[in-house]
Amino acid sequence: MLTQRQVVDYALQRRSLLADVASGRVGVAEVCDASPYLLRAARFHGRTGEEQCPVCRRDRLTEVNWIFGEALRHASGSARRTEELAALENTVDEFSVYVVEVCPSCSWNHLVQSYVLGKGGDHGPSRGSGQRRRTAAE
Repeated sequence: MLTQRQVVDYALQRRSLLADVASGRVGVAEVCDASPYLLRAARFHGRTGEEQCPVCRRDRLTEVNWIFGEALRHASGSARRTEELAALENTVDEFSVYVVEVCPSCSWNHLVQSYVLGKGGDHGPSRGSGQRRRTAAE
């Protein structure tokens, strides 16, 4: 089980954007713009969910986990399966995960959630960082 920290949910932003699309204030072409790289990552690293695409309603949405962090070195900026995140969580000090939903049919995509994983925890600076936390007074 993943120990997510600093979780940010983008559901309100998503709902607002979909309302703008439904009202015509934002065009479908503006929100259905997933890059070929994202579509490929969804196909090979994504997890197909139960929810239908809110734009085209032709296909189920796929969630892709993107990982970023200095401790990841060359793996930073890549897509990973959820199972791989569990292994990384126990070996890497700290890294960020961005969950993006994508529709393979119409290319709708939206950031769903972001969070931090890793051994660093809330126990002060990550091991080996050489920095200490500053207090509010500093």
